[in-house]
Amino acid sequence: MLDIGRQAGTAAALAGLGLGLLLLGPGAAQAHTHQPTATILEKAFAGDLPELRARGVLRVLVTCDRTNFFIDRGRPRGFEYELMRAYEQELNRDVSDPHRRLRVVFVPVPKGELFDALRQGRGDVVAAGLKIPARVDDQVAATDPYVPHVPEVVVTRAGGDPIGSLEDLAGRPVHVAAGSAQFEHLRALSRRLVASGAAPILIRAVDPRLLPRDILERVDAGDIERAVVDAPLARLWARKLPNLVVREDLVVHREAGLAWAARRDNPRLLSSLNGFLARHGKGSLLGNVLYARYYERNPWIGRPAGWDGHRNLQPLLGLFRKYGERYGVDWLAIAAQAYQESHLRHDRVSPAGAVGIMQVRPSTARDPRVGIADIEQLDNNVHAGVKYLHLLRERYFDEPGLTAEDRLNFIWAAYNAGPTRIQRLRREAARSGLDPDRWFGHVEQIAARRIGRETVEYVANINKYYLAYRLAREEAPPAEWRVASSE
Repeated sequence: MLDIGRQAGTAAALAGLGLGLLLLGPGAAQAHTHQPTATILEKAFAGDLPELRARGVLRVLVTCDRTNFFIDRGRPRGFEYELMRAYEQELNRDVSDPHRRLRVVFVPVPKGELFDALRQGRGDVVAAGLKIPARVDDQVAATDPYVPHVPEVVVTRAGGDPIGSLEDLAGRPVHVAAGSAQFEHLRALSRRLVASGAAPILIRAVDPRLLPRDILERVDAGDIERAVVDAPLARLWARKLPNLVVREDLVVHREAGLAWAARRDNPRLLSSLNGFLARHGKGSLLGNVLYARYYERNPWIGRPAGWDGHRNLQPLLGLFRKYGERYGVDWLAIAAQAYQESHLRHDRVSPAGAVGIMQVRPSTARDPRVGIADIEQLDNNVHAGVKYLHLLRERYFDEPGLTAEDRLNFIWAAYNAGPTRIQRLRREAARSGLDPDRWFGHVEQIAARRIGRETVEYVANINKYYLAYRLAREEAPPAEWRVASSE
């Protein structure tokens, strides 16, 4: 329905918030398996390397970002992608019959679900640029590191509260991804400070669905005072985030390295992965080339798409809250959608004729069920957009089987692609063995096949901005957030 204004770099956000597409490497058609995509994704399988060879498919669980795995002009790229493709070639080096070759497929999932998907047999290897302890649990084991000794450093915003040493973090808030290696290392540092008589670090756990890049954007925008991330990523994004200060002198931990993971009861696969990484990890020709390509030069990263934190929202919060309360829609969710639609620019007009902050088409506003005139006026534009969201919810997605989160995702998808089409995709998902009541990883897959990436990216991006706005409001809210909440 609405023009979404594509942005360079949106592919980076796809699976950080739940993209469940299955992406096949080159030559996939030669594989001898004839299982449909949905079967490969949904049917649990936990065999070791000989069974994987017989099946013909190795499923690699990834998340999408601009270093490890992303799509550029329809072509998969990334450090993990290229390294895993080299592993695929090694596995097939002595296989002359193309119909007996083992193919690698890439399954993007939310970062917080990687290991659950591995345990449940929905993937065979986790390759997502993560620091993984040698023993995750009784089911999951890490490979040897392929990029050893990656320092974890403090990042701050230029002009912020000065920090002279790690000891100065005592009593100060520091943000870090929940459940990450960095989180555990920061906790260990805090315990050491307490043991020395200092105050603990005020560790703020960031939603695990946000990627390191998202955290760095929050620091650059001033929504977060300081955070801990891996130094290579901090250096990379500091080239594009002008307010970001990478404190190479404040190293929280430096021993852990990046690793892959597989199920512990797949020893043949783990041994094969370790043998390959010993020959091709960082320090080898291939490893060094890929590291330089994606962690040092990386021409694919760009300035994040005009994100200005919460500051540009201040003049609009009253309107978002007013109509959000009238129609029972979270006003921060409205704000996130407005940012995706127009970057909060009311003067925007799409080639399809959609106008204003909410990019509403005149025909939609004239629909008797919406009935809002003069959508060129800011108040009426927001009113029409939110009333249409309300209409979508009440007419198409008011079902007891939908969670509040999935209901909102379906409403956003319908706002972009039309409600009739989304309902048709839900029915197709059910026929394919997917859950018609879940967007991410389920109906999303069908949308990607039938519509393309537009609606998939649209919903993923709004989720990202929604999380960011919630984070900004929860953290010692500045005056503009308090004004909005007091109206």
